[in-house]
Amino acid sequence: MFEWFKWFTSMENTKPFALVLFFVTFIGIVLYVYSNKQRGDRFESYKNIPFNDDEGEQSTHPEEVNK
Repeated sequence: MFEWFKWFTSMENTKPFALVLFFVTFIGIVLYVYSNKQRGDRFESYKNIPFNDDEGEQSTHPEEVNK
């Protein structure tokens, strides 16, 4: 019944499993960020947030900038 647990506790099996897990997570994040054009434009506009003046209260959201 717990054969899978015994398999998982072996270091020879755990390292490749962790590698695959982290690789799949990385690919998922990359696909999430670059899959939607609107999301990409929004993230692109956020890069200038540290340089915005607090007094101006300028919006960096693409939908509000184009108005």
